[in-house]
Amino acid sequence: MIDRIARWLLSRFLRRIATGSLIVLEDGSRRVYGSGPPAATIRVHSARMWRMGLTGSRGLADAYADGLWDSPDLVALVRLAARNAGGLDRLRRRLAPGRAPLQRVRAWLWPSTRLRRRRDVAAHYDLGNQLFSRMLDPTMSYSCAVFEDPGMTLEEAQLAKLELICEKLDLGPGDHLLEIGTGWGALAIHAATTRGCRVTTTTISREQHAHAVEAVQRAGLEDRVTVLLKDYRDLTGRYDKLVSIEMIEAVGWRHTGTFLAKCSDLLAPHGAMLIQAIAIDDRAYEVEKASRSFMNTRIFPGGCLPSLAVMTRAAARRTDLQMVDLRDITPHYVETLRRWRARFGMHAGELTGLGYDERFQRLWTLYLAYCEAGFAERRILDLQLVLAKPRRHIASPAAAVERLTAASARA
Repeated sequence: MIDRIARWLLSRFLRRIATGSLIVLEDGSRRVYGSGPPAATIRVHSARMWRMGLTGSRGLADAYADGLWDSPDLVALVRLAARNAGGLDRLRRRLAPGRAPLQRVRAWLWPSTRLRRRRDVAAHYDLGNQLFSRMLDPTMSYSCAVFEDPGMTLEEAQLAKLELICEKLDLGPGDHLLEIGTGWGALAIHAATTRGCRVTTTTISREQHAHAVEAVQRAGLEDRVTVLLKDYRDLTGRYDKLVSIEMIEAVGWRHTGTFLAKCSDLLAPHGAMLIQAIAIDDRAYEVEKASRSFMNTRIFPGGCLPSLAVMTRAAARRTDLQMVDLRDITPHYVETLRRWRARFGMHAGELTGLGYDERFQRLWTLYLAYCEAGFAERRILDLQLVLAKPRRHIASPAAAVERLTAASARA
């Protein structure tokens, strides 16, 4: 009875599909909601899916992980949902003011302490380097690549991204670069190797820290690269340049301003920083930050995507940084995720042997498809922001000569 009621309720919602069509196959029946292209199909294996679906993306994701439903094309299914999300967004915006008190209570009960943040990060990034090595390229870069040429391999595109970041920061041998969010060490090693600069990089993931330390040692860069296991709030000193690649999403909506203010404090008066951020559309920010979704509960606990407006307002209010460059690399993330999803699927049998069971693999397959569709429909964006101190262009003659020499050597 509960499943039948849940199916009836969700069917009324699905009748509101205005763009494209959803085909639902269940118990030998075929129901179509909406009309015309684009079309997506879902095959229901258990009616229990409907009651789980009443809880939103979390319930639907859990139902998929449990094998209660399938789709021949998850990306097409999520893209269809994204194209019809406008009505739901409007409803959520109307409800947002009523949810604000609950949001404040939740923030008070579960503050973003260093221990809590470390646990949230570990829940994703400490799942095992064996997992990520099967999904990522040899550089172990877990962020958007830049496919300057469609024929590039994933590794080539990731190296192109690292090179682009170094160019935008105008890194040279005289610079000391601070990286907040080490990942597995790819940028730190690339910057030190190609630019000759010193790099201090920090992470709160124990697995990433151990891997990065070993990678630096193998590269023979211990004299130029220092890998810390430290929260960004505990960093001290002054640096010429700063970079943070897709880490601000883990800061949480309450601390975007705190993060940017800390970055500004760590920069020298002539300094500059680059943030590569996965961002939500400005119009969806308020409702997304209040939601308990599949992504911020099952995949990235405690995470929250900032919007461009939120970041620029926080920078204006809390720092003296000025935005000097902005690049939208969103289309490149669609291809990056497609490659990750293909590699993840290709190693499915091996991952099973390593202890990542079918439920885990189904959940992560959905996660990768969910993100790919989100970027394809521009529900989420990937942005590179370069922020500079007011004295950024007052550089010493010696530093200018060093940069010119380094650039000539690379040429």
